[in-house]
Amino acid sequence: MRKEEVRDLSVVTHLRTSHAKVVEQLGLAIVGGDFDIGETLPGDVDLEQRFDVSRSVLREAMKTLAAKGLVIAKSRVGTRVTERCHWDMLDEDVLRWHFESGVTREFIDQLYDIRLVLEPATAAFAAASATAEDCAELRGYAMLLGSPDLSWRDQAVADLRFHIYLTLVGGNLFMDSMVGFIKAALDGAFTLTYQQTGGGPRGDGIVNAHLAIVAAIEQGDQNGARIAMETVIQRGRAAALAAIEGSSRPG
Repeated sequence: MRKEEVRDLSVVTHLRTSHAKVVEQLGLAIVGGDFDIGETLPGDVDLEQRFDVSRSVLREAMKTLAAKGLVIAKSRVGTRVTERCHWDMLDEDVLRWHFESGVTREFIDQLYDIRLVLEPATAAFAAASATAEDCAELRGYAMLLGSPDLSWRDQAVADLRFHIYLTLVGGNLFMDSMVGFIKAALDGAFTLTYQQTGGGPRGDGIVNAHLAIVAAIEQGDQNGARIAMETVIQRGRAAALAAIEGSSRPG
């Protein structure tokens, strides 16, 4: 992804092809536990009828799920669900399916642990290479967070664009490949938090926390940018964990 493409970045997943729809429905069913670990999926004829697709579309969908680590096909045995240790948890779809199926405190903690490894480093990289135009772009996204004039979904998009743009500013090709993971992690956690809280505005605190990242980047302060990003991530962790706790309380 290029920096100029971030302004059009959205959190909406468009399923335009039959292949994409089969991958989505089967992937979500596997992650959601409709099929047990080690269970053999229904045969091709059954799945073709269920999804109203051709044999070639179904096989391509199975190849996609296999590439994500969710299934493995064996001759004379069929296609079975693999153990979770084989699932590609950095894959955007796999992570999104987990959020849609419902996540636990342990899942959120582990997710934010990985964000703490990756994103403070991207902030430090950005502090070493950002231009004045980059900082202006980041500041614009930060100022949208918590705005009473924006829906929580629009704020989620602004938050997403801030973090993805920052990742790209760093110019590290390996970090750039993590854009899909960061996108799914942010959208999943944001949606979890604001569906539970009713989507109310977040106020100046979250804006200032993001602006602190921008200020450090402008000053070329790599350590300061790293610390400011850690603060934002820990705030997000606390909000997501509180949302899980709230959703688990009896109504």
